[in-house]
Amino acid sequence: MGAKKILMLVGDYVEDYEVMVPFQALQMVGHTVHAVCPGKKAGEKVRTAVHDFEGDQTYSEKPGHNFTLNASFDEVKAENYDALVIPGGRAPEYIRLNPAVLEIVRHFAGANKPIAAICHGIQVLAAAGVLHGKTCTAYPAVKPEVENAGGKWVDVEVSGACVESNLVTAPAWPAHPGWLAKFLKLLGTRIEP
Repeated sequence: MGAKKILMLVGDYVEDYEVMVPFQALQMVGHTVHAVCPGKKAGEKVRTAVHDFEGDQTYSEKPGHNFTLNASFDEVKAENYDALVIPGGRAPEYIRLNPAVLEIVRHFAGANKPIAAICHGIQVLAAAGVLHGKTCTAYPAVKPEVENAGGKWVDVEVSGACVESNLVTAPAWPAHPGWLAKFLKLLGTRIEP
């Protein structure tokens, strides 16, 4: 397995588990992960939020950790990366308004590089116009955006994940084991007992 260079797009109030777990797990298996945020540089922080499922009609939100960025957004050259990760939380709803974010996403989609999006992260893909004809999933409240962007919605359990071509999607952080395993397979990463 060759180590891959992975770009992670985040922003303030990204979901805590959805940024921390993949950031650490992908590095653990030997990949390089650069976490960037529009308007911020390496060494700066984004605030995170913990979203939980406690029996209410929607998720609850609590303060999370501060997450330190390890690369600068303004220095990103998408062609230098092998794959893209977009965590969920509240960050996708506003980073998708940044034209540079959308161009980055379009590069990965156009080059058919692996893309992993979880929860509300798919909002960025919808805004970039790269979901047309793709079967995918996300947090259920995002279903109308996926369908309006031409995506084919699939319902999966909260712990499930969906793969189509270069795209791996999941509804929320309980899906990490399956979502990350499917993403690692797309990356060509082999983990053996």
